[in-house]
Amino acid sequence: MSNSFESNEILNRLPKHLLQYIKPQNYEDYSAIDQAVWRYVMRKNVDFLSQVAHKSYLDGLKQTGISINSIPNMYGMNRILKDIGWAAVAVDGFIPPNAFMEFQAYNVLVIASDIRQLEHIEYTPAPDIIHEGAGHAPIIANPEYAEYLRRFGDIGCKAISSGKDYELYEAVRHLSIIKEASHTNESDILEAEKKVEDLQQNMGAPSEMALIRNLHWWTVEYGLIGTIENPKIYGAGLLSSIGESSWCMTDDVEKLPYDINATFKNFDITKPQPQLFVTPDFSTLSLILEEFANTMALRKGGLSGINKLIDSKALGTIELSTGIQISGIFTNVIENHGNPIYIQTSGKTALAYREKELVGHGTSTHSEGFGSPIGKLKGINLAIEDMSPRDLRAYAIYEGQRITLEFEGDITVSGEIITGKRNLQGKIILISFKQCTVTHDDEVLFKPEWGNYDMAVGKGIVSAFSGIADLNSFDLITHIPSTKTIHRKKSKAQIQLEILYQQVRDYRENKNKTISRTKMLDELIEKHPNDWLLSVELYELAFISDKSELCERILNHLETVKQNRPEVGHLIDDGLKIAQQTIHA
Repeated sequence: MSNSFESNEILNRLPKHLLQYIKPQNYEDYSAIDQAVWRYVMRKNVDFLSQVAHKSYLDGLKQTGISINSIPNMYGMNRILKDIGWAAVAVDGFIPPNAFMEFQAYNVLVIASDIRQLEHIEYTPAPDIIHEGAGHAPIIANPEYAEYLRRFGDIGCKAISSGKDYELYEAVRHLSIIKEASHTNESDILEAEKKVEDLQQNMGAPSEMALIRNLHWWTVEYGLIGTIENPKIYGAGLLSSIGESSWCMTDDVEKLPYDINATFKNFDITKPQPQLFVTPDFSTLSLILEEFANTMALRKGGLSGINKLIDSKALGTIELSTGIQISGIFTNVIENHGNPIYIQTSGKTALAYREKELVGHGTSTHSEGFGSPIGKLKGINLAIEDMSPRDLRAYAIYEGQRITLEFEGDITVSGEIITGKRNLQGKIILISFKQCTVTHDDEVLFKPEWGNYDMAVGKGIVSAFSGIADLNSFDLITHIPSTKTIHRKKSKAQIQLEILYQQVRDYRENKNKTISRTKMLDELIEKHPNDWLLSVELYELAFISDKSELCERILNHLETVKQNRPEVGHLIDDGLKIAQQTIHA
């Protein structure tokens, strides 16, 4: 996988498990029609967005080296992006939300390298290079916004998901793929849409990931900035949609002040948004993000944090007050008066301190799970972690001593102490026993015949988050998407049409001026009468060279296309207008 992209100093920092999502851009796979789609959208967007987008967008287009006339080559983009401390990689459509945000945390922009079909030129539910490259990349040239994006990734990748979140992700990914694919049966799309809708309506209480994805949607994707009365666009979904960027400025879309309440406003990716949130400035985005982060298990820990991890049924980590971190799939917690007093994982588990695995406490040692009491000893005000060496000896907690520790909540640990581990501050964080029995009331939690017992030390859970503490502790290269982007099998007519598009592109770029534009128009009318974009490009070339007779023929043909395909009439008119404006400019 590492050979599938051109690396640089920023990409070299990516952990190995993120590399599984990266794919080559394969720039040569873009057809001349793809290039024409990019050019049309960018010209129309830049023309309109110069009036309604935040100034950082147009400045960023220049700074990030994104061309209006050609699909960006990611290698070229990276050479420019590195000057602002960012990089970009290509992926196949949607990737899991935690992974997407983790890329952001490393200052890496994830770009779906496929491009929308001409039939979906105004909007596609599938991520594509127009949305990612033309929407996300330019705005990160603004340092304050770029730091918000990085910080969002840093916090977002720790958000705990539910099992239904991943099911919804797969359903949305599948829907976006088949809607963008050519010749998909309408019944298949309706079935996929119904599945997404059913899942959205039956998600139960929203997970942290669901809530933070709402914040991402209403800011990074569909955010407005300024005042309610005069907002500007900065969200990539709006910047890259020539339909919604215009519609969102009308009174048909409600404008709301951006605050923490946006967390609880769900969205539907298959439909235009009925309301949008307006932030007064980029610094407010960071304030709201921190306000939300303060509600997360990442910062609150406790019983609710461990319960969120149990509900997620996925790899997660808790950190105790001593700093010891336990990573695995959490399956059980025993509580007492609202406090966790014993936690249990199942399967491979690893222990770490400050994101570094403790020697001898990886998944090979704890392959069947890990359990430990949490809290203070019964009748003793001084927690184990706060005991000095003198205190530990006074309470007979030292090597070679057989001891019974009774914790609050009636957890009992009885065995012979083998050794202990301390953190950098000298606090004991782990005690290992042999011939150990652990019980809760009459329930046996650990038996001597199971081997040595390792007890994490901590009077409370201070943090709980998605993912693992030490990224080297587990094999995380396991992602296999249920569906892959569907690439159309080109018909003979499609290939012929692509040749015509390439000829026009070569003519415009002075690569071949011997081509007859009149003959191209004749062939287009005869063999591809419903195509409209190439006629618009031919009109531009004819208009530049003042070929009035050819211009008239093209306009007449386009009027016929509009009669046969009224849904593209506004696209044709806009394309002609932009061509004339560009020429006069």
